[in-house]
Amino acid sequence: KLIFTTSLLLGTTITISSNHWIMAWAGLEINTLAILPLISKSHHPRAIEAATKYFLTQAAASALVLFSSMTNAWHTGQWDITQLTHPTSCLILTSAIAMKLGLVPFHFWFPEVLQGSPLTTGLLLSTVMKFPPITLFFMTSPSLNQTLLVLMAILSAALGGWMGLNQTQIRKILAFSSISHLGWMTIIISYSPKLTLLNFYLYTLMTAAVFLTLNSFKTLKLSTLMTTWTKTPALSAMLFLTLLSLAGLPPLTGFLPKWLIIQELTKQDMITAAVTISMLSLLGLFFYLRLAYCATITLPPHTTNHMKQWRTNKPVSAMIAILITVSTMLLPIS
Repeated sequence: KLIFTTSLLLGTTITISSNHWIMAWAGLEINTLAILPLISKSHHPRAIEAATKYFLTQAAASALVLFSSMTNAWHTGQWDITQLTHPTSCLILTSAIAMKLGLVPFHFWFPEVLQGSPLTTGLLLSTVMKFPPITLFFMTSPSLNQTLLVLMAILSAALGGWMGLNQTQIRKILAFSSISHLGWMTIIISYSPKLTLLNFYLYTLMTAAVFLTLNSFKTLKLSTLMTTWTKTPALSAMLFLTLLSLAGLPPLTGFLPKWLIIQELTKQDMITAAVTISMLSLLGLFFYLRLAYCATITLPPHTTNHMKQWRTNKPVSAMIAILITVSTMLLPIS
C-alpha cells in the first residue's frame, strides 16, 4: 500500500510540475499503474472487471495525449505544454482529457469502475486521479476550442444529473455527481481557469467528506443507508448537510463555485449556457436529496427489510469532522 500511495503522489506531482509533454504523459502512466492494484485488491470479479475497464480507457487516453503532443511537435516544433497551438492536436487533446476525466461522451467507464472498487479507492478515483488531467486542461486552456468545451460541459451536466436519477447504488450516484461537477468545471475553463481549480478543490473536499462518512458507516446501497441513523445520529445529520452542499444549496460551501461560475458566464454574455447548466444541476439536486432523505429523514417504521444496526461508541475521526466542517461552512470565503 505504501508503494502504491507513493507512486500515486509521485505520478501526480510529475504531471503537475512538468513542462514537457513526455513528462506529463509519464506521470499519467505512473498514476494509472499505481491505482490499478487498489481497484482490483478485493479479487471480486466486479473489481477485476472494473480494473480492466479502467486500464483500457486510461491507456487509450494516454495514447491520445502522446498523439496530440506529437502532432503539435510535428507542426510547430514545440514540446512545451503551454505551447499547444495546432487546432488538430487541440481537438485530440480535448478528447484525451475528456477520457481521462470521464466527461461526456467518454463517461461510460466511470460509474462502472467506481461501482467495482471499494469506497476509499473510489474516493481516490474521483479526486486524486482527476487532478493531473485538470492541471493539463488548465495549462492548455487558452488554445482549446471553446464551443466544443461548452457543449461537452452542458452534456456532462445533463447526463450526470439524468443518469443518476434511477440509481440505488451509492457509488454510482456519486460517480454521476462527479460527472456533472466536471461539467461545471469544463464550462468555465477557457474563460476563467482559476474558477475551474477552485471548483475542483471544493468538490474534492465535499466528496472526501461524503466518501469517508459512508466508509465509516460501511454503506454501499440506499437500503442499508436507511438503517445507519441508529449508529451515529449526529454524523448522519452532518452527512445530510454535506450532500446538500454537494448539490450547491446557498448557505453551504457548494454554492460558492456555482455562484462564481454563473457570474463569470454572465460577464461573458453566455446567459443561455448559464441558465441551461443551472437548470441541469436541479437534476443532481434530486438524487442528492434522495440520498439525504435516506440518510436522515426515513425513521422507522419504514419498509426496508434490513436488520437494524448496532449502535457503536466509536468516536468519529477528526478527518471527517474537519472535512464536514469545511464542506458546509466555507461560503463566507467568497
